[in-house]
Amino acid sequence: MNKKGFTLIELLVVIAIIGLLSTLAVVALGSVREKGRDTKRLADLKQISTALELYNTENSAYPIVSPAATLGEGNYACLNASGFAATGCTVPFMAIVPSDPGNDSYTYLSADGTTFTITATLEGTVEGLEGATTATPGGLQ
Repeated sequence: MNKKGFTLIELLVVIAIIGLLSTLAVVALGSVREKGRDTKRLADLKQISTALELYNTENSAYPIVSPAATLGEGNYACLNASGFAATGCTVPFMAIVPSDPGNDSYTYLSADGTTFTITATLEGTVEGLEGATTATPGGLQ
């Protein structure tokens, strides 16, 4: 008797291999997403720093915010000639101040207007930076 088809053992082996491969793919995708969020954080810090430098050029000081404030929400959603404001500010240096792509936040502090710090927390290591990363007028640290 000649039967065509797969045996139960062959089907179980194929299903086990597919399960193993899909598990490995999901694990690999998790680290790619983490690295993507970290790369976006660094790009956001550089963009915000550039907007703050433009503000400083025009006003001879950085916006004074003390204690530290969370960027991208509330009264810190855009940056114009008068400093940080809620959404819809006119003639902005940065129309939409970005917020953290994960569960953390960007915090801004400038006690006297001569310097500033923007702090973000990286999930992994990107460009030699890890953990709490700070942007200042001198660059990223």
